[in-house]
Amino acid sequence: MKFYKMNGAGNAFVIFDARREKLDLTPERIREIASPTTGAGADQVMSMEPSLRGDVFMRIWNSDGGEVEACGNATRCVGWLLMEETKAPTVTIETAAGRLSASRAGPATISVDMGSPLLKWEEIPLAERMDTRGIDLKVGPIDKPFLQLPGCVNMGNPHVVFFVPDVMAIDVAAVGSMLEHHPLFPQGVNVGFAEVKTQRHIRLRVWERGAGLTMACGTGACAAVVAGNRKGVVDRKATVTMDGGDLHIHWREDTDHVILTGPIELEYEQELS
Repeated sequence: MKFYKMNGAGNAFVIFDARREKLDLTPERIREIASPTTGAGADQVMSMEPSLRGDVFMRIWNSDGGEVEACGNATRCVGWLLMEETKAPTVTIETAAGRLSASRAGPATISVDMGSPLLKWEEIPLAERMDTRGIDLKVGPIDKPFLQLPGCVNMGNPHVVFFVPDVMAIDVAAVGSMLEHHPLFPQGVNVGFAEVKTQRHIRLRVWERGAGLTMACGTGACAAVVAGNRKGVVDRKATVTMDGGDLHIHWREDTDHVILTGPIELEYEQELS
């Protein structure tokens, strides 16, 4: 069985080709593979499996061993692998969150149609009814919180996004780990911290549910642009700069779909017995 070590704007993945051979991974084995000490080192581990509804089914595990629904940057990496193999201009990747279409935007640049964002409180999901443009969540002293009224978006997985004046002044690990399993989010949540540079430029850092602080987060970048646009501070088309590089997001008015575009890199591939 072949596996690929790849990254999308620094977001690191191990991708197994299990289309012809069944892959059975326990949470403990996932953690070993994802660890830079005992394995290849990755934020997420993927398995490409047969699909009746797409060119491939992509199964996704976070580095903590838990299976999740969506990963935008991994979808771009898998899309590139399939397009290199088939020479097709577009491919369809089935995930637990639905089918996603990937296409080339350059030699090592891939776009993925992430579909429409889910914005209702029960779609995030939240534990109680709230306006997802700015939910009642505060961090800090009750009378003077330093974080409050974040936006919520589901991009195949749940995101909460705080808009801050200086993202580098936020202790992402401390706040993110505290909120990742907050009772308000029954399925856990990815926690983003967005600094709006201009209407078309966001600086973003994301604490990913089950993976921690990553170099980039594709669904998080999509969520930040959607949440920012709903607050009136970001255009529907914007560049999101993350620790690992730039992702380009377009929340289309005609289809309501969010298009995620960015770089991919194949670091190495290896055959496993």
